[in-house]
Amino acid sequence: MTTHDTSATALGVLDGIVRHTTVHGIPALFAPRPGEITAGLVFRVGHADETLPTSGITHLVEHLALYHLGLSDLHYNGATASTYTLFHVTGAEDEVVTYLNSVCAALRDLPMDRLETEKEILRTEAGSRGQGALSQMPLWRYGAQGYGLSSYEEHGTRTLTSDQVRHWAETRFTRDNAVLFLTADRVPDGLDLSLPAGRRFPTPAPSSALPVTPAYLRGEDGHLVFTSVLRRSTAASVFAEVLGRALFQDLRQKGGYSYSAEADYSPRDADFATLTAYADALPQKQDAAVGGFVDVFARLRAGRIEQAELNSARGKLLKRYDVPDLGAALLPSYALSLLVGHPILTPEQHRAELEAVGVADLREVAREAWDGALLQVPSRGADWAGLTPAPQFSPSGVSGTLHPSLEDDDVTLIIGEAGVTLSTPGGLVTVRYDGCAAMTTRPDGARCLTGLDGFRVAVEPTLYGDVTAERIAVLDKAVPAAAVVPLPARTAEEIPQPRERTAPAARTPADDSQQTEGRRASGSSGRVSGHFVFVTALATLWPVLLVALLVNGIHEPAIGIAAIAGFALEFWLLHAARNLYRTGQPTTPQ
Repeated sequence: MTTHDTSATALGVLDGIVRHTTVHGIPALFAPRPGEITAGLVFRVGHADETLPTSGITHLVEHLALYHLGLSDLHYNGATASTYTLFHVTGAEDEVVTYLNSVCAALRDLPMDRLETEKEILRTEAGSRGQGALSQMPLWRYGAQGYGLSSYEEHGTRTLTSDQVRHWAETRFTRDNAVLFLTADRVPDGLDLSLPAGRRFPTPAPSSALPVTPAYLRGEDGHLVFTSVLRRSTAASVFAEVLGRALFQDLRQKGGYSYSAEADYSPRDADFATLTAYADALPQKQDAAVGGFVDVFARLRAGRIEQAELNSARGKLLKRYDVPDLGAALLPSYALSLLVGHPILTPEQHRAELEAVGVADLREVAREAWDGALLQVPSRGADWAGLTPAPQFSPSGVSGTLHPSLEDDDVTLIIGEAGVTLSTPGGLVTVRYDGCAAMTTRPDGARCLTGLDGFRVAVEPTLYGDVTAERIAVLDKAVPAAAVVPLPARTAEEIPQPRERTAPAARTPADDSQQTEGRRASGSSGRVSGHFVFVTALATLWPVLLVALLVNGIHEPAIGIAAIAGFALEFWLLHAARNLYRTGQPTTPQ
């Protein structure tokens, strides 16, 4: 074991609080605490570093690294988060040494004979995890990439190869991309944390699927969810406490609309954090809960915050420092800050910042939070509160062959050279090949394309007319191989078949929105637009005018050319009217 004092500026402020050194090139933070040792080895890699086709690769490395430990009375585990992976253990000194050495040995030489078994375990784990009320919020904010991948299943658990997993471990689980912490007065003897050299990876740059904020979307009944992205600050953490208390008081204690009403502040990367608020409500009280939530935010944005509210929130955060063995208690947060490059504050510095937070600071944070808001409502909408509907359809489509739905005359699939579009009464859902995050494939010919923006189009040959093998071949040729995710064959019963057509019923915009294959719902209008009516009227009147011209000019020598042009114009008008009804554009969408 090689250790020496580090001179990293980031660690200098910790002198007298925690001690620091390096172990085999890995920065190590340690501070004493009575009893068993708790240790954590943290790597700067997580879900947000992956792509949709390789999603789950970090989680898979974590599982493989822990396999050799097997059954044990030792309290240990691993965790894969958005931007980091943690291996942690609590036990006697020799047990901690054995655990950390075993993890690093496995990372140096992963047990690839376990690869397929661990994939199956991860798929089983995902199936039992279920979807919570907050699960789709990252998708809507970030799309199918980066921080949005936590909303998706781990596609990589089906397709990742040994070489891909091994390369990920060799490049991401390195000594230069890790931090160690221990609740001990010294680094234990016998540690062998030898890992390959590498580099510290910065946190991913955030993507955006929201062109305008504040925005809202429709979610499940019974759940109201709010998220926003804030600059990391002490004032922002205090505001989260104030918001949570205000929601609890107004929605539960005063209004009786909710049972759970709370808020949370969670760092996302070095500079930004995610503010999350949640409230539940019975169906008959959902509108009142949404109104109460908006009213709470309006009050905070206006700066109508009682000093008692600020003092109460600040007091809760200050209690964090009223614990024995403070240095040991702060180790995990210090390790994560060091890992992502966030400035480290001493307890004294943080206390001073907490004391300096005033009502005006909270008002500014409230305004910042609302400006970047994404609100998931269970009720009709939130336009009345000044929020814009999150993008529900793609701004444009692609040109290509038209494949009418065998279930709904108002729905058409378009397969083109640039991408695929699903035309629905509500709008267009498009995935372009150059912006395709992943395409799953089935042996029966089904394809499902997900765009980086989160929109999804399912191509089921059994549900659309003339989706031949040749048309599927267009997709297979155009989508990059790295984005393809083969799925296993389906039984005959699992392959969808067209539903039997029924007599048309009255349709509402909400009904129309359910036809889209995209990630978004819609309240947009249907295809009988003003342009459609205008072009249809021209197509109806033009033959009458054409006959009159032919009769009056029958003896004119150039009448033949005029007649050909007239019939060509009529053909174009009929074609344009047809496309306006099906796709909303006079020609097949570009």
